[in-house]
Amino acid sequence: MINKKELEFYRGKRVLVTGHTGFKGSYMCKLLIMLGADVTGYSLEPPTDPALFNILKLSESMNSIIGDIRDLSKLQSVFNETKPEIVIHMAAQPIVRESYNNPVYTYDVNVMGTVNVLECVRNTPSVRSVINVTTDKVYLNREWEWGYREDEELKGYDPYSNSKSCSELVTYSYVNSFFKDRDIAVSTCRAGNVIGGGDFAADRIIPDCFRAVAKGEDIVVRNPYSTRPYQHVLEPVYVYLLIAMRQYSDKSLAGNYNVGPDEADCYTTGELVDLFCRKWEEKNGKKVNWINKYDGGPHEANFLKLDCSKLKKTFGWKPMMNVEEAMDSIVMWYDSYMHAVEINEATEKEIHLVTKWE
Repeated sequence: MINKKELEFYRGKRVLVTGHTGFKGSYMCKLLIMLGADVTGYSLEPPTDPALFNILKLSESMNSIIGDIRDLSKLQSVFNETKPEIVIHMAAQPIVRESYNNPVYTYDVNVMGTVNVLECVRNTPSVRSVINVTTDKVYLNREWEWGYREDEELKGYDPYSNSKSCSELVTYSYVNSFFKDRDIAVSTCRAGNVIGGGDFAADRIIPDCFRAVAKGEDIVVRNPYSTRPYQHVLEPVYVYLLIAMRQYSDKSLAGNYNVGPDEADCYTTGELVDLFCRKWEEKNGKKVNWINKYDGGPHEANFLKLDCSKLKKTFGWKPMMNVEEAMDSIVMWYDSYMHAVEINEATEKEIHLVTKWE
């Protein structure tokens, strides 16, 4: 459950979010706006059409700046103009398969983009708290059955995962070289696979499910046996806000944190699709089927879990809901969208449902 009273901290705070037009970035900005923060976003145009950012008309309630994270000069000018107190760095090329198609672009965005953000932080005295969002895939994946801890070896396999490992190392270097003796707290957060209403990305399982049911087709699953730590998108979004807030006044809390569900919510992709199909049928009375079409694509990890003990012990955090509850809210959102229900209201309802925020 979100402690709304504690998050009053964000009212009037100047927060800069990179990657704000993406799926997770849109939820971040929506929640910050609801909390009364002064939000600036810096990102490319929304990466999908449709896009949650546009559907929610978030640009009307925040300072939305379209720009490339690789453009250091423009990014620094935004820092100079907005003087952020808190920076949440989410801009990335986030798709594993796309990283095989465009590895240079992936490294450029995910590594040099991080360098540029941290360089702007270094040159902006107003910044007090920074969150760099990476991924659970930063670890050397040994396909073992227990969860990875924050002190495990960073050695992502594919270009996306490896670029995020590099982003972690860049952050480590900047903290030790430039921020150790300054009043700037920096943490990296390694989140598992996120799911939620409003995701329209390619090569992600929940958007694939919705696109199929919207067309009346079977859902195609390319690797039903891979195990992932699935969690509702609002889970890590809240954790980023929680850490950014707490380390703002206590720099000793800064560090590296895994953000994932409890072990019971590590589902195979096939199990997750089964759950979507069941919930969709319960909501709409229409049976949905899926088919296994393994396509022999590029290497992706088959088994991946996180150990989130550090996050739980340090901040007293625990997941707000399990995957089955999360799927209820996801199906509600996509059903509302498909039937042209007022989607901003549906999204706020989803936020209240997931966070138990009254």
